[in-house]
Amino acid sequence: MTSLTDALPITRVPRTGLPARAVVVGDPGRAAVVADLLSDAKEVSYHREYRVFTGTWQGTEVVVASHGVGAPGAVLLFQELAEAGVRTLLRLGTAGAIRPGIRDGDLVIADAAVRDDGVTQQLIPAEYPAFAAPEAVIALQRAARDAGAPYHRGVVWTRAAFQPGFLPLPGEAYAAAGIAAIEMELSALYVFASTHGLTAGGALVVDGANADELVDEDDPLSTGGYDPHRDVVAQGVDRGARIALDALRLLAAAEH
Repeated sequence: MTSLTDALPITRVPRTGLPARAVVVGDPGRAAVVADLLSDAKEVSYHREYRVFTGTWQGTEVVVASHGVGAPGAVLLFQELAEAGVRTLLRLGTAGAIRPGIRDGDLVIADAAVRDDGVTQQLIPAEYPAFAAPEAVIALQRAARDAGAPYHRGVVWTRAAFQPGFLPLPGEAYAAAGIAAIEMELSALYVFASTHGLTAGGALVVDGANADELVDEDDPLSTGGYDPHRDVVAQGVDRGARIALDALRLLAAAEH
């Protein structure tokens, strides 16, 4: 572990020297699962929801780090990883399907995100877009294809509130526009990365449907209701972790 004097204040990661490429996830437990796939994995910090490992994936040095639930806290991780040397961040998360035909366990590779995240509106005007780096999208897509994994591309909806409240939601309009899925942090990553000269992408494993009309147990293309603790989701997360790590390897190879 890094000494307190040599660590950044929020995540307690070392101030310098982290590998340039990272996979970021929400759950600290998932960070440990992804880190178990690495060679020479080492936990370098664990403070609050921020659990950070380093290791090697097929010759590429990487960071695996957790950011917890919600965009405001996630931005703090992105900021401190960047300060410590990370230049490429791929988010591996879970999401609820919005577009018909997306199954549980499928991967959604996000070209862009709707900025309903609750934090970036306080950082930059609302008109500024949240978009992935094209090379990150292409690397994730190639890795998914190489793995033979079911995947979809599209725009996702990043929303700060997990549960609906008393205000009307634009869900029907987003569904009509072809939005693929809903999650909670990706637009913040995209805005942070593009405004700081970083490379970012996102791959989301579907853990249920966001709308009841998508749930049809007799339809093999349907998703079930929200339940992230099923085998089909765990298998999708394991597949997605390997895809995200392989995308980092592809991005590293493209730089040489």
